[in-house]
Amino acid sequence: MDAARSACLVLHGKAAMRDDVREAVRAIRSEGFSVDVRVTWEGGDAKRFARQAAAEGFAVVVAGGGDGTVNEVVTGLMDGEGDEPGESSPSLAILPLGTANDLAHACRIPLDPVAALRLAMSGPETKVDVGRANGRYFLNMATGGFGAHVTAVTPNELKKVLGGAAYFLTGLTHFTSIRPEHGRFSGPGFTWEGPFLILAVGNGRQAGGGHPLCPEALINDGLLDVRVLPRLPSSEVPPALRDLLREGLDAARRTLVSARVKELEIETHESLQINLDGEPISGTRFRFELLPRRLRLKLPPDCPLIG
Repeated sequence: MDAARSACLVLHGKAAMRDDVREAVRAIRSEGFSVDVRVTWEGGDAKRFARQAAAEGFAVVVAGGGDGTVNEVVTGLMDGEGDEPGESSPSLAILPLGTANDLAHACRIPLDPVAALRLAMSGPETKVDVGRANGRYFLNMATGGFGAHVTAVTPNELKKVLGGAAYFLTGLTHFTSIRPEHGRFSGPGFTWEGPFLILAVGNGRQAGGGHPLCPEALINDGLLDVRVLPRLPSSEVPPALRDLLREGLDAARRTLVSARVKELEIETHESLQINLDGEPISGTRFRFELLPRRLRLKLPPDCPLIG
């Protein structure tokens, strides 16, 4: 195997029969590249396949799926590497095949499978930061409060029909179930405590189907963008959340609590669910840290998240 022209495509099982994906793999192979396809069957497969691909010496591991698949592949690549990047570790590339594809959209990674695989095989790579919360990795964003609630309760069937708009519709229909969480946030030079509706910790910029929660975040600046929306008067909640679902957190810029930190600790009175790239963790204490420039990621030259 010519390692420099080889890739392992870790493909979500639901996408395995897509004609455009199969045609894209054939097209890239016809250009002289070696693409080994491994299809997931159950949870944990993507992580295991990524770890195996790294051990087998592939130059690139492609996450073919949505943001959850990307998260699993990142975890597989990071497992066993410690906090220092290995020079022989493969690059990560993304073939966006999910509902939201938030990280791919923000990074301007092509949604066309042929273009995405071509970027994976011959595009430039950039060393990017990787976030970690309570030992769990994330590449794009961690969300809590209303955003995490919407992600958790949006039906898969609705996402299949409406795509990213499903999150918007679900959010509109869940106003009455929103209640604030109480938390204490602390990091270098930053402390805030109080009830809040939305929490976003961004390495990337958007989540929940295109909502720009951390619109100025950079994926290689060594900092996490923290944004907290405090509790609002009850009369302001419905119009505020409608604006948030349409425009992102900038719609509430005047009331936002914002910070950029290398690490962050959160304590809550009650158990809180936080989604890491859409994958849930829960508890009352969370420690966020950033591993700077820890992973090589295939990104287009016009990616706005590169500092």
